[in-house]
Amino acid sequence: MSRRLGVLIAVVALASGMLLVSAVFSYRTIGPAISINGRPDLLWPGVVFWIVLTVVGSSLVVRMHGGSYVDVGFAPVVAAMSLGGPIVAGLVALFGSTQPRELRRQVPWYGVVINHAGITGPAVMSAYALSYVLSLTPPGNRFYPVIDLAATVGAAGILFSVNTLITAVVVSTRSGEPVSKLVRADAGAYVTMLALAPVAWLMAQMYVRAWWSVLLFAVPLYTTRLAYKRFVETQERLDEVREMFTDTVSSLAEAVDKRDTFTSGHSHRVQAIAMDIGKTMKLSDDDLEALEWGGLLHDIGKIGVPDSVLLKKERLTRDERVTMNAHPVLGEEIISPVRLLAPELPIIRHHHEWFNGSGYPDRLVGDDIPKLARILHVADAFEAMTAARPYRMTKLTPEQALAELRKFGGIQFDPDVVEAFVRTKWARELPDPGRSEIREVPLIGQAAGSLAMTANARSEAPGADESGVPDPARPAATA
Repeated sequence: MSRRLGVLIAVVALASGMLLVSAVFSYRTIGPAISINGRPDLLWPGVVFWIVLTVVGSSLVVRMHGGSYVDVGFAPVVAAMSLGGPIVAGLVALFGSTQPRELRRQVPWYGVVINHAGITGPAVMSAYALSYVLSLTPPGNRFYPVIDLAATVGAAGILFSVNTLITAVVVSTRSGEPVSKLVRADAGAYVTMLALAPVAWLMAQMYVRAWWSVLLFAVPLYTTRLAYKRFVETQERLDEVREMFTDTVSSLAEAVDKRDTFTSGHSHRVQAIAMDIGKTMKLSDDDLEALEWGGLLHDIGKIGVPDSVLLKKERLTRDERVTMNAHPVLGEEIISPVRLLAPELPIIRHHHEWFNGSGYPDRLVGDDIPKLARILHVADAFEAMTAARPYRMTKLTPEQALAELRKFGGIQFDPDVVEAFVRTKWARELPDPGRSEIREVPLIGQAAGSLAMTANARSEAPGADESGVPDPARPAATA
């Protein structure tokens, strides 16, 4: 257990303990509705009854997609909260959340602590909120049942939301996964769990009339548990399909790279660099996934480039340069029939656009270039500059490559993307020459005026690699 995780567990446990103690001293009495058949002498047996029900519900545990566990013990806790108030809610949550895997010592002691504290504190907090709302409405009010139901559902929402957040933060601290991603992974369970809130309220109403009738709710609770399990199984099948698809894409990218022994593994390395830049820029999960697959497939169009051009060691002729520069468009045409890869198409097509509008194929300028393509362009350039090529056997050092990225920031590369790259593990320890003065991005008309000269210079320049970065030892050239 890391120190950070230990501190987090200690804080949650202390906060939950303080909430429970405050409930004991604030309320001092337990709601009489929790007693069996309304008999004061059966008050504590009523509490024990709900604890046992919660233990049974907690034993029906399902491991969710995000790594957390859920069970139907949530419903008895909410019902007990409605009947007995904050003290009962805390006690039922504390003892009722015991799971068989804890008794079998399959959970470390700190896991047991956070599991119980993570439900006890939110239960007491929710019970406080429920008690406050109901205290504002006299029981004789004809709308009291409706208000009671709505307040119970609201309190259940607070309970599960806080418990979910605590669980996500703990799992994130342990695994490094973003909290938002973990919460979204369990979104389906969240909706299903909230649907149990009205069931919990109805359980409490039936208990007051005939305590044994609560046992009839075993069927809907078990059905809910099956729904959880099917949800998880569906997610696992989707993960398997995604993994198979990713493996297929990866194999295809590797096949393209291996046409040239110098570029073997190039796409995988570009993917890794681009993903790190994307994470540094705090992109969404969807954008990161697009970078993941776009990084692998960005050079797929080179399938259509003849070996005589792709593997040529000498300077490319004008026609050969035109053939080479067509690979982004060809790649887009190859991938476009695959609807699942639609988000990757702009990356494939535009990863050789220059920030000042002198790139290809569409000569886009500045922010008109898709952000993910700008990210991949930086990753592609850095990887290409730090690897040997048949026309450039001496590779640049990482320090030299970073200096080139800085030098051409605002000309070829988006300076903000270069800035993000500097904060990744690929450049964090490198001497950084600093951000160069931003060149003013030319207007479309201004850019168009220099296109003919630029194209002519490219066609006659020595061969350059896929990075498009001019070799410091030669005249400028792009690929």
